[in-house]
Amino acid sequence: MKYFVLVCALFVSVTTLRAQLVDQNGDRLVQFSGMVLDGSNNQLLPIPYATVLIKSDGRGTYANLEGFFSIVTHTGDTVIFSALGYDPAVYVVPDTLKDDKYSIVQLMTKNDIDLPTAIVFPWPSREHFKLEFLAMDVTPELQQIASANLSADKLEKLRETVPASGAENASYYLRQQARQTYYIGQRPPMNIFSPVAWKQFFDGWKRGDFKKKDQ
Repeated sequence: MKYFVLVCALFVSVTTLRAQLVDQNGDRLVQFSGMVLDGSNNQLLPIPYATVLIKSDGRGTYANLEGFFSIVTHTGDTVIFSALGYDPAVYVVPDTLKDDKYSIVQLMTKNDIDLPTAIVFPWPSREHFKLEFLAMDVTPELQQIASANLSADKLEKLRETVPASGAENASYYLRQQARQTYYIGQRPPMNIFSPVAWKQFFDGWKRGDFKKKDQ
């Protein structure tokens, strides 16, 4: 009797596990994962945040910073990979899979487009530009104003007050995220044991970087 109950429980657990791999329509489910890489060169660099879309039902996900993705699909689904600056790639999940997990390495190629050079002039024609340039009166006062605006102190104040652009903010955010991802699972190094950090500290001390600005 004990063996019979054990066999029944094992059968029920296997049946339940099999039911988890099949949806309501009877289609098999697959844990579809892999890497999205740049196939334009021989280095095979990852494509961060590439979009992974299932064409049939509109579900999707995106790759992480290292190009890794994972999503649940059906066998036979058409998966579309897309990323800014790359040609879309299409992959069909095989419908003959016997396992519930499937991994691939998807390569994508760049679609850079070189636009013709555009030269913008604030004058209707080159002739007008020549006339305006020859008639320009550059006085010593204007030269002094231009020199003052391009001085090191003026540029330093502009650097501190002018807000960063969208590209600069995005670059800073990605560098911070990459730094955090690099040390996942381990303790970040401490600069107190770094000879390079100590040298930078002493160089700054000699330059007077730690003095009060109002003195």
